[in-house]
Amino acid sequence: MFTAPARLFRSLAIAEAITWTLLIGALIARASGVDPVVVTIAGGIHGFIFLSYGAMAILVAIHQRWNPGVAILAIASAVIPYATIPAEIWLHRSGRLAGSWRLEQTDDPRDARWYDRLMRWFLHRPWVLAALILLAIVALYAILLTAGPPGGSH
Repeated sequence: MFTAPARLFRSLAIAEAITWTLLIGALIARASGVDPVVVTIAGGIHGFIFLSYGAMAILVAIHQRWNPGVAILAIASAVIPYATIPAEIWLHRSGRLAGSWRLEQTDDPRDARWYDRLMRWFLHRPWVLAALILLAIVALYAILLTAGPPGGSH
């Protein structure tokens, strides 16, 4: 399904924007008198996709060898509603999402770096990679739920 970094990035950028719509709609509904649980549900879904997008952006940034500024911009785009869409368009048009997953070592000296070797190992075992990323997202999500919403309001 995600045969290239661009497909994975686009899928989660769109999902992140959709969950912004859910969250904003739930906030409007709550202000209109609907049960506040809608914000809890929409916020939970958005939070999970937000963290998933961030994890995926880090994975793609490492794989595509983006400079730190580009990686930070890609990750930060999730904070602004709908900004992941123009970020994805820019990354695609600038060639930063080009190519397929690098599964084999090439003559490029960067391929010998420990983290490139580790990336290739995980890319050959996508279920292990997916499970570890999911585990990290769930752990961070649980920590954030335990900490509570920003501003200390429980």
